[in-house]
Amino acid sequence: QVQLVESGGGLVQAGGSLRLSCAASGRAFRTYAMAWFRQTPGKERDFVAAVTQGGSGTAYADSVKGRFTISRDNAKNTMYLQLNTLKPGDTAVYYCAAGPMFSMTAGQYDYWGQGTQVTVSS
Repeated sequence: QVQLVESGGGLVQAGGSLRLSCAASGRAFRTYAMAWFRQTPGKERDFVAAVTQGGSGTAYADSVKGRFTISRDNAKNTMYLQLNTLKPGDTAVYYCAAGPMFSMTAGQYDYWGQGTQVTVSS
């Protein structure tokens, strides 16, 4: 089992940047594929980015390609999401997730953090 805690959210102007972190407990972090999803009120949780267990493989939603970068540091049990060139449409609660398989589907992830709010003003 793994517990996940996100941090780094906040209020930023359009065009700005943020770096989200997801700290994981437990020794099994390196065995999990990791991902970021985001959700706005009344909508489903949408895939943002995912990274394989070793960190060499990544995937991104089309809406964030070229602007967001996912990475992980297995020595620190931490995953990151660098958000650049932010747009008001990126406003959401961002969740990190861990699961046994590299996937863009929320249902494939077993563990979730509590979320961190990202708000982008125009």
